[in-house]
Amino acid sequence: MKTITWHKPLLWLAVAMAALAGAVGIAAIFDHRVVTGVDVWIKPLKFAISVGVYSITLSLLIGMLGRWRRIAWVAGTIATLGLLIEMVIIVGVAATGETSHFNVSTPFHTALWGTMAFSIVVVWVMTFLVGLAFFRNRFGDAARNLAVRAGVLVAVVGMGLAFLMTSPTASQLANFKGIAGAHTVGIADGGPGLPLLGWSTVVGDLRIPHFVGMHALQVLPLFVLLLEVIGRHWAPLASVRTRVRLVCIAIATYVATLGVLTWQALSAQSIVHPSGAILLTAVVVTIAALLAAVIVLAGGSGSATRRLTTP
Repeated sequence: MKTITWHKPLLWLAVAMAALAGAVGIAAIFDHRVVTGVDVWIKPLKFAISVGVYSITLSLLIGMLGRWRRIAWVAGTIATLGLLIEMVIIVGVAATGETSHFNVSTPFHTALWGTMAFSIVVVWVMTFLVGLAFFRNRFGDAARNLAVRAGVLVAVVGMGLAFLMTSPTASQLANFKGIAGAHTVGIADGGPGLPLLGWSTVVGDLRIPHFVGMHALQVLPLFVLLLEVIGRHWAPLASVRTRVRLVCIAIATYVATLGVLTWQALSAQSIVHPSGAILLTAVVVTIAALLAAVIVLAGGSGSATRRLTTP
């Protein structure tokens, strides 16, 4: 079995993010200041968790590489620095009781926001480079390879969706108050939102497709690993061909869902109140995915039965 050498900078960043999440979680209990409608420490908490999950996943996957290992290692180290800069600014500005994102109210805040924007672009480019390395390596059977490679590609797209939030809105241009950009579409940031996540429950929110797309890096590989675990006890999933087909369905469904969520956010429609063509499309995607999975599993069950009954 191939030995995995974890990417140490990313691994230590994940450890640091776990500690930070605990610290800001405690801070949120005692510090009840509010920024854009939510507790001042919620944003650092969410980012610490997200960056931690991203870091440990990429650390593991880079550690499994053979080809392009050095390129991926350097890219991972640069991404670590970019994320560290991002988190230092987010936590530092939160401690002052202000918002870090889209804040261009003073030259100092503009410099901080520009630094954050530059660092996250660097992280995006480095993730793309690591993704290229994934296509030069194998992570096991065909189903695993497909899940990992698709996961990083969708994650890069999901990370890129953050750029949709950075343009100033019409209302901001008409009455500029030092904020240029927004998470929500339809009203200013700070309205009613889901607990902890903060995603708007009244209008569109671009953080949703950004989050869903970015974490394809975890969801799709975990999906194939789940299929493998079940396949040890259920014959239809023991077939690599069946798992590849199910992974293809999962990828198509994930990408379609990401498209629907982006459409919904840009249409200023809340995640909790889908309607019209968006709701219809979501239903069609769900039904199509379920039917496709049933067809694949039925074929897999038939093949497994034939193998067991053939003398």
